[in-house]
Amino acid sequence: MTFIPISQPSITQKEISYVTDAIKSGWVSSLGKYIDIFEKKFAKYCGTKYALATSNCTTALHLTLVSLGVESNDEVIIPDFTFVATANAVKYTGAKPVIVDICEDTLCIDPQAVETAITSNTKAIIPVHMYGHPADMNEINRIAKKYNLFVIEDAAEAHGAQVHDAKVGGLSDVGVFSFYGNKVITSGEGGMITTNNENLYIKMRHLRDHAMSKEKRYWHTEVGFNYRMTNLQAALGVAQFERIDELLLKKKEIYEWYKEELNDLNNIKMNFQKMNYLNIYWMICIEILGFTENQRDDLLMRLKNKGIDGRPFFYPLSDMPIYPTVDSPIAHKVFQRGINLPNYFDISKDQVVFICNTLKMEIANVI
Repeated sequence: MTFIPISQPSITQKEISYVTDAIKSGWVSSLGKYIDIFEKKFAKYCGTKYALATSNCTTALHLTLVSLGVESNDEVIIPDFTFVATANAVKYTGAKPVIVDICEDTLCIDPQAVETAITSNTKAIIPVHMYGHPADMNEINRIAKKYNLFVIEDAAEAHGAQVHDAKVGGLSDVGVFSFYGNKVITSGEGGMITTNNENLYIKMRHLRDHAMSKEKRYWHTEVGFNYRMTNLQAALGVAQFERIDELLLKKKEIYEWYKEELNDLNNIKMNFQKMNYLNIYWMICIEILGFTENQRDDLLMRLKNKGIDGRPFFYPLSDMPIYPTVDSPIAHKVFQRGINLPNYFDISKDQVVFICNTLKMEIANVI
């Protein structure tokens, strides 16, 4: 039996060629032509003036927060339903993550909950574009403008997603992206920050390299970070980026395969796409209505025993001992019934059909 993984990168001769070129150039660390190419291409793609490559998305988010002046006693509003890095980056600054509930359709942060949570200490909002679907940026930006707050898009999972034909990463003050191995495009590890704010870009670029003086080498007047991307990573990223349209089209096609095969199940909820939004279907999201957490875990184990990888939805942050408990009924409801199914470039339709047939059978067995 061949095991079907939840995700795997698509590596072609283009990626091998670019990385080999970077190795042969001798520029294998944080200097080299591919870093500049990657940043310029990505900024243009997102419709922003600037892009800054980083070692990963968590460092991109931390660097952004620090550069915006977020510090102790500040509050940053985040969704309860997200990968823990969103909250951790806020904690790194000494600020307080204020956790709020999500919308049941998009799985993204609830703007109404955001506005309710604002206090005199609130400094920023981090909407997360969950599993490839954009948050309600129009409403979030309206709220941010009303209360004079920064907005940082956590677009780690949403390369190419759109709201009214405008790509995420260019819909607020700053956007951050991930190029981890399971993302739409990968550089192995890596991240990117996008912005139109020149002063912020200059500040982030400065702090990214230990805040070293441009005029006086090895001279530092403030604490910076080593958050640079290597030229090797950037070479892989550039090659992947040049295939991004192909990769996104395949994700859409795979989603349609799943939808066709699962269309006859009335207790299944799949990825949602809001009108005038573009979901890039980073993950295939299945919610089994009425399932408990134990039933979901039982189903995942049954799938694994049949050679199919799957993963549960993210735990609500407020369930973790390191973060405060909050009332977030929607985040808790979708968590206990949600799973992600395999979705990667080289998966075949026959494999998707096998996954769906097995899923139907095992759901019945769990129930």
